[in-house]
Amino acid sequence: MITKCLFPVAGYGTRFLPATKSMPKEMLPIVNKPLVQYGVEEAIEAGMNTCAMVTGRGKRAIADHFDINFELEHQIAGSGKEVYLESIRNVLDNGIFTMVRQREMKGLGHAILTGQSLVGNDPFGVILSDDLCINDGPGVLSQMAELYKQFRCSIVAIQEVPKDEVNKYGVIAGEPLKDGIYRVDEMVEKPDPADAPSNLAIIGRYILTPDIFDIIRDTPPGANGEVQLTDALQTQAKQGCVMAYKFKGRRFDCGSVPGFVEATNYVYENIYSKG
Repeated sequence: MITKCLFPVAGYGTRFLPATKSMPKEMLPIVNKPLVQYGVEEAIEAGMNTCAMVTGRGKRAIADHFDINFELEHQIAGSGKEVYLESIRNVLDNGIFTMVRQREMKGLGHAILTGQSLVGNDPFGVILSDDLCINDGPGVLSQMAELYKQFRCSIVAIQEVPKDEVNKYGVIAGEPLKDGIYRVDEMVEKPDPADAPSNLAIIGRYILTPDIFDIIRDTPPGANGEVQLTDALQTQAKQGCVMAYKFKGRRFDCGSVPGFVEATNYVYENIYSKG
């Protein structure tokens, strides 16, 4: 059973400036709950209750969110307002939180490598909080954890995207094993649409085996001069096995303003307003 999940939360969130000038983008709320809490709840549901945060400068609010605020608790104790803290209290009761700081922004691969001291030599999940996934049944990471029991290798979550948008994603091509499951042959970060191997795009959910750390160390900078996790996974696929999984559920790209607004409206109309 996988018990650890890594959260790379050190990015600047430049697409949401000026809001993210002094506020972590992962703390932007979808209605009344910050993005990162949705991700943590998904990890805990999947049995990954050790949540390892790779943070950066100006991210203290994330650590504070996953801690008790004694003054606030005292002020609203015994009042009807306590109900608003139920979701975060459940998270704090069921989660274990560790943190390390990424001193330089060198890409997702570098962020994953920075988190090695927190996850050790065990397989682990990865959640990118920008991608909000909503499910009626088991969450995306729970679905992937079940697949890991069968394949025992790294797994990436994928979805079909319009061909003209593949340059925003890592893209895979591979052999379909059964409905929605592929053995990855090729993986390219942000390809030109004309050169993309498919329209199957990687979204922000991964299960990684610990050998990925040594591969990342040997991976040179790629797209945008950053160490790309996609490049390391391509090497891992050639050396062994990487699976891709077309997940069940709805995903919102909350790293973009239109996706963030769409997610807010959806959660308000379909979840929050229904209690």
